Amino acid sequence: MSKDRTSWTATERLEPGTLYFLAMTGKNSENKVTKKTTSFRTQNLTLDEQTFPTIYPLPGSRVGVGMPVVLTFDLPVKNRAAFEKNMHVVSSPVQPGTWHWFSSREVHYRPKQYWRPGTKVTVQAKINGVNAGGGIYGQKSASTSFTVGRSLITKINLDSHRAAVIQNGRHVRTIPISAGKSGWETRSGTKLIMNKEYTHRMTNQMIGAAETYDLNVHYAMRITTSGEFLHAAPWNTGNFGRRNASHGCVGMSTVNAAWLFRQVLIGDPVITVGSRRRVELDNGYADWNLSYAAYAKGSAL
Repeated sequence: MSKDRTSWTATERLEPGTLYFLAMTGKNSENKVTKKTTSFRTQNLTLDEQTFPTIYPLPGSRVGVGMPVVLTFDLPVKNRAAFEKNMHVVSSPVQPGTWHWFSSREVHYRPKQYWRPGTKVTVQAKINGVNAGGGIYGQKSASTSFTVGRSLITKINLDSHRAAVIQNGRHVRTIPISAGKSGWETRSGTKLIMNKEYTHRMTNQMIGAAETYDLNVHYAMRITTSGEFLHAAPWNTGNFGRRNASHGCVGMSTVNAAWLFRQVLIGDPVITVGSRRRVELDNGYADWNLSYAAYAKGSAL
């Protein structure tokens, strides 16, 4: 109720295609009771008029210090500001952060600096019924909560053909590697571990390579949507620590790959230097390749 008790507002937006009943009871200055009832039905919306949100990381996840909140929609959001006003991220301990729209269907949130290890994060996208523009409305709200694990950063130098693994600020392992050869250079920049697969099939047809191969690689850790992985590459043993000889992935011994596979979390940073080829902003979780000031310009608010 309003303070003057002359109006009432629902705490949540109304659902489409729903019949609502409202019963009111009041008293006049003479203390006479009056009762009134009314009903109304909200507008019907088809699925083509509602955008469905998907939120990541999943509830209960334990993630790396670089992991952004990723919110995607199956239909475009034109009224980004209205949506962003209803998207909230709370971290404990508190850390500044901002949203960045990569497209009308994808928006990310990252902190100003890497999450502090042990941070607990809660996300609420209260976009049910929010006008997305173009005759489209939010279909439902979405939420998640996750915990940030220890800090683990893998630094890859394509010139020295080595990867340094830094855990909580301490160097814990050096791994000889072989990355992308000429014409297939591994991208420089900050990437994040996107997923982990014990076995992943790779063929030359997937990337348009002339050399024929069809391999089931072990301990595959994806770092771009275009197909860059960290993985075991025992066929390349003679090149580890010496030269780059792959089609863009970072290969290493099976022992080292198995060890790294066990250590990494989704969202752990992989920082690569030594290539003029830069990772594209829409190629995986490339959020950390923008300064915070540039990233904040992607907010609709």
